[in-house]
Amino acid sequence: MHPILPLPHHGRFGFTPITRRAPYRWPGGAGLAVYLGFNLEHFAFGEGLGAGIGPASPQPDVLNYAWREYGNRVGAWRCLELFDQLGLPAAALINTALYDHCPELVAACVARGDELVGHGHSNAARQGDLSEADERALLLHCRDRMRLESGLPATEPAGWLSPWISESRVTPDLLAETGWRYTLNWCHDDQPLPMRTRGGRTLWSVPYPQELNDIPMIVARQMDAKDFAQMIVDNLDEMLDQTRAPGSPALVMGIALHPYIVGQPYRLRHLRRALQHVAAARDRGEVWLATPGAVCEHARQHESAPPALAVGP
Repeated sequence: MHPILPLPHHGRFGFTPITRRAPYRWPGGAGLAVYLGFNLEHFAFGEGLGAGIGPASPQPDVLNYAWREYGNRVGAWRCLELFDQLGLPAAALINTALYDHCPELVAACVARGDELVGHGHSNAARQGDLSEADERALLLHCRDRMRLESGLPATEPAGWLSPWISESRVTPDLLAETGWRYTLNWCHDDQPLPMRTRGGRTLWSVPYPQELNDIPMIVARQMDAKDFAQMIVDNLDEMLDQTRAPGSPALVMGIALHPYIVGQPYRLRHLRRALQHVAAARDRGEVWLATPGAVCEHARQHESAPPALAVGP
């Protein structure tokens, strides 16, 4: 009989239930921080990965490629207009291929004061398929290109979301070693939490939604836009209830949006209703509208760093 052994573990963080955390509040005393994760992506023509509105066709798959490109040409601009109307900050999760394809779009986000978050070079490829050397080169390339093209200071950019949330075994280590301060890849909690890395540097994990996200809901599950909008409303109201009790933990709610999906006119109308609900909660002082970078920096003031990740036998 084979012995029953403990299951393999990542070693990045331990287990702590949400009910046993030291309480703190967000700026202004809010119990809930909300951010918009606005995914701006570019895809290779005639090859590679990409979400689809219809069944994949032999390459070049014009139907699905053109549907995604609508987001950069039209949908993103309509979304930015909506964010401006409601006074909502955003985190623009950018492929660096946008600097070659449509730099005006990235510049519009910078002009709004949005946070730029690294999102690989293109969503046509998975980061987890790369060798360690090539993955390090990707992280350095994206960091340096964002600094150069968008005039970011030397300490920026801070956050990373891998294309397709694809990681290798050493992705968190490489992120910390190449100057990234937080990751959106791990959706395991409702609070920002520190992660161990092999070099002793702390990499923060900021919650990024896998359900409050238009790709899995609208594309994969074929949810109607009005139902996705109601998800946002219901999620906000429930999380507000969870943060009202004395001593309750401060929580984070991300909303993941892709302009080729929610920027379609009939979906945008429903998104407007949901974001109006979010803005009203902000106006009542119940919600801190932020970016994931600001959320990370505030949480760092209330959490101690974990010990370094053990490496080797």
